[in-house]
Amino acid sequence: MRKCLVVAYYFPPMGLSGVQRILKFVKYLREYNWEPIVLTTSSKDYYAYDESLSNELESLGIEVYRTNDGKEVSKKNNFLPNYSKQKFGRFFLNFFNIPDSKIKWKKFALSKAERIFKEHKIEVILATAPPFTDFLIAKELSEKYNLPYLLDYRDSWIDNKFHYFPTPYHKSKAIALETEFMRTSSRVIVISRQAKENLIKRYKFLSYDDIVIIPHGYDQDDLDAVAHIKPDNSYFTVTHSGVFQDDRTPKYFFKAIRNIIKSNPEIKKHLRVRLVGLMRKNHIKLITKYKLDEIITSVGFVNHKESVNYLMNSDVLWLMLNDDIRTPGKLWEYFGVKKPILATIPDGPMKKLCLEYKASIVTKPKDIAEIEKAILEYYNLWKSNTLPKADENFVEQFDRKALTEILAKQLSLAISIN
Repeated sequence: MRKCLVVAYYFPPMGLSGVQRILKFVKYLREYNWEPIVLTTSSKDYYAYDESLSNELESLGIEVYRTNDGKEVSKKNNFLPNYSKQKFGRFFLNFFNIPDSKIKWKKFALSKAERIFKEHKIEVILATAPPFTDFLIAKELSEKYNLPYLLDYRDSWIDNKFHYFPTPYHKSKAIALETEFMRTSSRVIVISRQAKENLIKRYKFLSYDDIVIIPHGYDQDDLDAVAHIKPDNSYFTVTHSGVFQDDRTPKYFFKAIRNIIKSNPEIKKHLRVRLVGLMRKNHIKLITKYKLDEIITSVGFVNHKESVNYLMNSDVLWLMLNDDIRTPGKLWEYFGVKKPILATIPDGPMKKLCLEYKASIVTKPKDIAEIEKAILEYYNLWKSNTLPKADENFVEQFDRKALTEILAKQLSLAISIN
């Protein structure tokens, strides 16, 4: 097999959805004659740990090289920090670190890479970001060893309002770095057409073929393992999986539930809402504030297998977004389990995808009346056993194995044109 060096700061045993994309690429690359060699960090003080993901890698015998850039810490799952504190922290860290707060990892990664190149015949480099320090590492290794490198954007950089640029200088520096990445990389991979168009618009020297769209997806192996799980017919169960990142809030959904219970007290016996994943403390307090403790349960962080169990054991899945800038990977896993979706999201690419799925009701994220109406509509469909069905053909295009085949072809193309 040909060997590909994968540069990924975020990687198991870190939990959360940010590691799923690169983890599944690594899992399936061997099926397309590529052996992934992973360069990542030592165990850090992550918000969440998921040892089941590491066990999955170990069972496959994937080689993972970890840098010695910090002492091991106790592995615990935490609450997400307050958004204001998180925002200030990013601003402060980004003021002193370019391209981002992980820049100090670069020297450890480059040092560990020397050992990797001595032990393996690497033919191409793949870096995934954020953090965008990963791209810088890939570029320097590319220059040192005269190898092609590919960039995988899980989120946009310059166009991302959640990546804070403290001053105009910081933003201009980021654009200069991204320009270099665009000029010197063999391929750029993005997850959406919008992200592709934004890059082509900014960097006029890029051609249409320089950027490849490989969306997020779902792993059929994960779903097959829990295919036997069915919802409890006694309850109408709505589940949200993942974190309410940045300025996202469950407040408007909670208010809609409160209003429904006031107007239709009998629904209280059947309606159940589950929040699966890390929560902010102020969001947890809203449950009690709106007197919904009997209806809404915060499960907390669970490993990936358990999170899929919760999805399968649900009647409707809830997605919440405030913007169309970032693309939550959990949506594609929602597609994979083929459950009806209640999407409280703005106009944009995510709304378009949900409508193409055919089993979605979409409302504005802060329109409480619309959200109430959508919940009641799904509740009545549940009572009559007529909940909508997903479009099978639409769903199948997001299978992780098929998406990895696209990546494997791009790796091969990068070698052939280098």
